[in-house]
Amino acid sequence: MKLGFVTSILDACTYEEMINFASRHGFACVEAACWPQGKAERRYAGVSHIDVKQVLSDDDYASHIKDYADENNVEISALAYYPNTMDEDLKKRAEAAAHLKDVILASAKLGVYMVTTFIGRDQTKTVEENLELVKEIWQPLICLAEANRVKIAIENCPMLFGKDQWPGGQNLMTTPVIWRSVFRILDSDHLGINYDPSHFVWQMMDPVKPLYEFRDKIFHVHYKDIKLYPERLNDCGIMAYPLDFMSPKIPGLGDVDWGKYVSALTDIGYDGYTCIEIEDKAFEGSQEKIEKALLLSQRYLRQYVE
Repeated sequence: MKLGFVTSILDACTYEEMINFASRHGFACVEAACWPQGKAERRYAGVSHIDVKQVLSDDDYASHIKDYADENNVEISALAYYPNTMDEDLKKRAEAAAHLKDVILASAKLGVYMVTTFIGRDQTKTVEENLELVKEIWQPLICLAEANRVKIAIENCPMLFGKDQWPGGQNLMTTPVIWRSVFRILDSDHLGINYDPSHFVWQMMDPVKPLYEFRDKIFHVHYKDIKLYPERLNDCGIMAYPLDFMSPKIPGLGDVDWGKYVSALTDIGYDGYTCIEIEDKAFEGSQEKIEKALLLSQRYLRQYVE
């Protein structure tokens, strides 16, 4: 397994500065943020280290992206874009799908052949109603990915944290039972999972067991921790906004059992990319704190992953 990080946390860095940091500190790979905007439109989103439209239109730029990573011994594990392609707002839905298509094409042109994203969800509709939308919205995207030999890895984050994402959240693929349904609807070897154990922890689910059933669908892996606060949970209950009873932490400072998790990854023979995702508010406020979060996470995970 190769250890890297999701680049969106380095939103103040250029592509070259981000690669330099990864190389200087011995990270093997990066999951490169590829949003259409040049600045964050929500926390940890909207960051663009690679301009996919320029990749598609400018061969010199595309070559620079590849060559700079190669020269610094850093692999690009995936192009990352996490919108809501099933937004109830049809304009937003269309814009997200259009940019995702560019990300897929750019991933192929750069020789990355992996895109990490969300399946999306109309948060006002039921699971069953959203499953009806999946084939309509996603079949063309899967066909494009297949034609370009690109794998799409869906992160299992519910995208339900506060009132703006209430009641249903903005990402459908959050549990094994829903994964089975989506994989039946979109039966493709090019659709899989970007597995993040932390989202199972705060949903009160086993974060390890699904790895065994879906071993052939694990395309990419995240390392992010979650800390549950039992006293808050006892006060507000599981129907509260999730951030009322939990918070994201760097690996080792939350409730994920990383030994069991990585052990299961070795059980299933996973030898792909594993990327640290930083969303810990305790390490915000300065570039120094952000870099410290990445390096502390790396140091902790080195006991499990080279």
